[in-house]
Amino acid sequence: MATKHELIIQHIISLSVGSKISVRQIAKDLNVSEGTAYRAIKEAENIGLVSTIERVGTIRIERKKKENFEKLTFAEVINIVDGQVLGGRDGLHKTLNKFLIGAMQIDAMKRYTEAGSLLIVGNRVKAHEMALNEGAAVLITGGFDTEDHIKQLADEKQLPIISTSYDSFTVATMINRAIYDQLIKKEIVLVGDICTPVEQAHYLHLGNIVEDWYMANEQSTHSRFPVLDKKNRVVGMVTSKDIIGKDRNTPIEKVMTKNPIHVQSKASIATVGHMMVWEGIEVVPVVDESSELKGIVSRQDVLKALQQIQRQPQIGETIDDIVKNTVEDTDDKTVYQAKVIPQMTNQLGTLSPGVFTSLITEASSRHLLRLKKGDLVVENITVYFIKPVPIDAILLIKPVIIEAGRIYAKMDVEVYHEKKLIGKALLMAQIMDR
Repeated sequence: MATKHELIIQHIISLSVGSKISVRQIAKDLNVSEGTAYRAIKEAENIGLVSTIERVGTIRIERKKKENFEKLTFAEVINIVDGQVLGGRDGLHKTLNKFLIGAMQIDAMKRYTEAGSLLIVGNRVKAHEMALNEGAAVLITGGFDTEDHIKQLADEKQLPIISTSYDSFTVATMINRAIYDQLIKKEIVLVGDICTPVEQAHYLHLGNIVEDWYMANEQSTHSRFPVLDKKNRVVGMVTSKDIIGKDRNTPIEKVMTKNPIHVQSKASIATVGHMMVWEGIEVVPVVDESSELKGIVSRQDVLKALQQIQRQPQIGETIDDIVKNTVEDTDDKTVYQAKVIPQMTNQLGTLSPGVFTSLITEASSRHLLRLKKGDLVVENITVYFIKPVPIDAILLIKPVIIEAGRIYAKMDVEVYHEKKLIGKALLMAQIMDR
């Protein structure tokens, strides 16, 4: 039987896109407390079913697909530009396909304005009217208002007309940045994207015995299984080590490890990969906030995802991406080269300490791969010193392995500029074997 929380989520899903949602109305319609309704609405917001906008309220929106992150809804635009809705509230859930700045004559502007777009323009009432008639929403910059008949037209066509105090260039930059940030998020693979769903996963229950472990082991390639209670919550974990020498009729509850390590679906694969290496485990259960099992993720799943990411083209570029593209091999196979570009500097115009650690991590990772040791998962970095480095400086990075085992490595890294030592660090890491 579904819980009250699940019933509210199902009710929200059943509402049409654009419907307004209130805690009081949900509580009244479903006969639940306002506290329960509030928590469920917040969860719906977290999973992308609703959006809360200041001075507008909470509305049902269309959940975005991961591959459609390069588009924003008009409701999100309001939050980005700190805008105010002047009309067309019923269209806030709609997605904009592109935006254009109205810095031209009306006739020329009309050629570029199309349905589903957003026209960014100042106090030009005729341009507002033209955009709405062409099926486009309007974002008025400079904090200006518009005429009442324009607001009425926006309501009729269900196309938002929004006002913001920012200028056109700033608004365009803010929207571009929001799209860019979401493109970066698109590239971050989460556990929920790669885990085996609960319907296909192998697991045990508290009422099972050791014999059931052997049956699950034959049906799968794993030797590690989560143990669930009557509510499908993960309460334990059973591995081959736990059942060795035990009678096959022994209850699972007596041999399992209680309170096992688990992750939620929103965790990144980098996080779970580090956890697997650090703890030496092959399979981790994936749970929700109430510890109910949603799936399992194995080390093979993580490795496949990491290899797949490396083959994908990068769209949104992070600092780590910039560092990865900057570090180059040299003729000396023990030395790596990197150029300091403006994105790597701090407010003083010198190499940022954070980028310095990224540079030595990237060089050390390449060095281990060159020696066929495996992928590096940083455990600890100790920076002994770093001297100011100007823009356009060419750095030589020299990682030297002090100790290296099957799953562990310790490296001394020196960084030079114009033959002078400008930084030194000690890196300790786990090795994830390919």
